[in-house]
Amino acid sequence: MDPPPPRRRHSPEFDSLLVAGPRLGPLKQAHARLLVAGHGGSLPLVTKLATLAVAAGAAPYAHLLAASHPACDSFLLSSLARAAAHRGLPGEAIAFYGRLLAAALPFSSFALTAAAKACADLSALRTGMAVHAHSVLLGFGSDRFVQTALVVLYSKCGQLPVARKLFDAIRDRSVVAWNAMISGYEQNGLAERAIEVYREMQVDQVVPDSATFVTTLSACAQAGALDLGREVERRIVSDQMDVSVFLGSALVNMYARCGLVSKARDWFDRLQERNVVTWTSMIAGYGMHGHGCEAIKLFHLMRLEGPTPNDVTFVAVLAACAHAGLVNEGRSAFDSMKRVYGLVPRAEHYCSMVDMYGRAGLLDDAMQFIRDSIPGEPGPEVWTAMLGACKMHKNFNLGVEVAERLIALEPENPSHRVLLSNIYALSGKMNHVEKVRNVMIKRRLKKQIGYSLIELGGTSHLFRMGEKSHQQTREIYQYLEELIHRISDAGYVPETDSVLHELEEEEREVALRYHSEKLAVAYGLMMSSGSTTPIRVIKNLRICGDCHLAIKFMSSVESREIIVRDKHRFHHFKDGKCSCLEYW
Repeated sequence: MDPPPPRRRHSPEFDSLLVAGPRLGPLKQAHARLLVAGHGGSLPLVTKLATLAVAAGAAPYAHLLAASHPACDSFLLSSLARAAAHRGLPGEAIAFYGRLLAAALPFSSFALTAAAKACADLSALRTGMAVHAHSVLLGFGSDRFVQTALVVLYSKCGQLPVARKLFDAIRDRSVVAWNAMISGYEQNGLAERAIEVYREMQVDQVVPDSATFVTTLSACAQAGALDLGREVERRIVSDQMDVSVFLGSALVNMYARCGLVSKARDWFDRLQERNVVTWTSMIAGYGMHGHGCEAIKLFHLMRLEGPTPNDVTFVAVLAACAHAGLVNEGRSAFDSMKRVYGLVPRAEHYCSMVDMYGRAGLLDDAMQFIRDSIPGEPGPEVWTAMLGACKMHKNFNLGVEVAERLIALEPENPSHRVLLSNIYALSGKMNHVEKVRNVMIKRRLKKQIGYSLIELGGTSHLFRMGEKSHQQTREIYQYLEELIHRISDAGYVPETDSVLHELEEEEREVALRYHSEKLAVAYGLMMSSGSTTPIRVIKNLRICGDCHLAIKFMSSVESREIIVRDKHRFHHFKDGKCSCLEYW
């Protein structure tokens, strides 16, 4: 048997740098020893020293070392750019790249990769485009490491068509490139596209890593793709993958946002390490499902034995209080946010407080909070929450006043005029309804189109009101007609205030019958007859009052649990009741 090769021996000076590590004090001492020993001009030693200085966060010291060396070369500056990019010092990475450019020294792929990564971290699109052009000019346009870094750059800057074109041009795509494309779609709100890329990755037989699963689970959470989320979980368990705090948080978030809050809590309890994201995801999950007391209980536990809550945690806590009518708990949390943790409230916190007061019917308290607690002019999100409360509690005079404030702030936002029109209609002022709608027609303002998604067998089916493009349209409509007759026999009476008021009563009932939620639920029930698994539907807008009522009856006559995730929260319908307890 051949003896092992001899270990490479470093010089004592190099070893002293390794001992110092990324700590500025020991590095300065090691630097002094190099100078005393006459090795201050050794380029390899200075390169190692400067790189460790950047890793210690002392980029100015590294700049000084590079500037003072008479033979500063490409490798030194490229190493510093790379170290700064990995240390989370993107500005410094670009500065080192600039020095390399100014010195007209040769470039390497990892210098360009570092510069592109730094631009991505800063969302510096124009500088990133210059780096891209430079890389092509130097012949690195087909380098897969540079291409992957550029995919990340364009994805983070929202330039997804460019990112996808670069991604498709990479010949031998690494798992990092696949992760970059999945993450790019997910972070830009295109969860379905992210899932498509994950499926393509499977077809190409690329072995995913932990980062792949984190981004894919986030996409599943966004899209409500429970089947794929479970598939990823099975893969993690079967591969005996180490469940890091990031992967664990992604699992908690996925199950919470896909309607299985108990499963989310199971994963939360199993994690050995939990960071502020893990705790916040679980609190938000409870809030979305209307379990306000559980959310507050977990928040108190977090304050006792978890990480320090951040501003996102308080958004989750206040939203949970708003959806469960926990006004005193919400007030207390908002007070502790400022007094105990020194956090400055943002628009989301003010909006949640107004929403909490408004949902509880405390409209005077909500208006007083707006006047006394919000610095400056309240933003449109605050007045939107207030307007929703006015509509909910039928305070039409205040609602008109609030709507007019909103329209002054955002005259081109059609949803404000739609809400104002609804308030006028509910108060019987049909002439005002006509005026609002004429203005919308004149300005070509159209309300956001509602749709509902249901996933069956790993395939998503999308329905809009009156949808007739589905290949089983005739069967779906026939099934829904029969279902409406059955729930009508059980006592369902359509809430015709939920549709346009210029329609006659009979026309309103027909319009209500084919809302996207009802079509999606009917399709789910039709395709899973005899099953006991819950029907899961995602609605992009707030569920309307009539659909809420109808689905309660459907859950009763079909003896099935039906779960609807709308824009604001989850509704669990079972045995003719909803988990929201009519507080939505």
